Amino acid sequence: MAEPIRVVVTGAAGQIAYSLLYSIAKGDVFGKDQPIILILLDIPPMLPVLDGVVMELQDCALPLLREVIPTDKVEVGFKDIDAAILVGSMPRKEGMERKDLLKANVAIFKTQGTALDKYAKKTVKVLVVGNPANTNCLIASKSAPSIPKENFSCLTRLDHNRASSQVAMRCGVSSDKVKNVIIWGNHSSTQYPDVHHAKVNVHGSEMAAYDAVKDESWLRGDFISTVQQRGAAVIKARKLSSAMSAAKAICDHMRDIWFGTKEGEFISMGVNATGNTYGIPEDLIYSFPVEIKNKTWKMVDGLSINDFSRAKMDATAAELVEERDTALAFLSQ
Repeated sequence: MAEPIRVVVTGAAGQIAYSLLYSIAKGDVFGKDQPIILILLDIPPMLPVLDGVVMELQDCALPLLREVIPTDKVEVGFKDIDAAILVGSMPRKEGMERKDLLKANVAIFKTQGTALDKYAKKTVKVLVVGNPANTNCLIASKSAPSIPKENFSCLTRLDHNRASSQVAMRCGVSSDKVKNVIIWGNHSSTQYPDVHHAKVNVHGSEMAAYDAVKDESWLRGDFISTVQQRGAAVIKARKLSSAMSAAKAICDHMRDIWFGTKEGEFISMGVNATGNTYGIPEDLIYSFPVEIKNKTWKMVDGLSINDFSRAKMDATAAELVEERDTALAFLSQ
C-alpha cells in the first residue's frame, strides 16, 4: 500500500463538501489503492457540524480513509498537504455589491495562500472552487510565492461538463461521446463555452460539433446562454446552489491532474495566463483548454480563433482584469 496522502477540503461543513468527501474518501479521485488522510477545515461556528460529517465518514467504513481531522486552524489544515480543495468562500448575500464580495474573499484567500506558503508541501496541487473562483485563485497564488504558480488552478470543469452535456443531449448521444469543448475565461456569466473545436461521436464516426448539431443559431445563442446561466437556473429551481454537479466536477478536475487527460482530449481549467498564445492579458487566472501529463498541465496551443470567438474571449478577459485590479487594490491595503 502506498503512503497516505494528505488532502484538505475547506468549507468542509458546506453542501458541496458533503457531496464531495465520500467520493474522495472512496478512492474515486486519487486512485483505488491510495490511502488518504482527510483534513476538514471550516470556520469555528461550523465545528459542531463538522463533527457530524466526521461521524458519517467513519460510519462509511471506507478502507482507504486512514484519518479524518476536523479543524478551524489553518496551521493544522494546511500542514504537509498534497492537495488542497478550497471550496469555502464568502457567498454573495442579498444587496451585496460585487466589490464587497471581492473584498471579503481577498481576505480569506490571502490568509489561505499565506498558510499554504508556510505549511503545505511545495508540490501541493491547489484547486480553488469558492467564487469568484478565478480571482480568489489569483490572490491565493500571489500570497504563496514559494509554491509554483502552475500548482494553482480554479474550477471551470463544471461549466465544461455542462457544455458537453448540452451538446450530447442535442445530438442524442451520451455525454462521453462529446470531447474537446472549451470554456474560455471567467467562471461567471461572461464565460465563453466554445464548441468550434469539439468533436461528437455519432454512430461510431467522429465529426465536428457544428456538423453534428446542425444548428448554428442554437450553438451561438441558447447553448451559450444556457451554460453561462446554468448556476443561476439551479439556484432558482433548488433554492440552493449546485452541489452534486460541482462535487463531480471537482473530482473530474483533480483526477485529471493526478492521472492525466486521455490522449487526443483536452479539458478546461482556470490557470495562470502567463505565456499564453491567445492574446489574453498575463497575470490572470483564465480558463483555457489544457492537456495534463505527469501532474503537469500544458495549454493547448494553435487552435484557430474566429471573430465571433475572439470578441467573447476578450469580453470575459476584460471582466477578469477589472476583478483582478479591484482585488489587488484590496490586497495592498
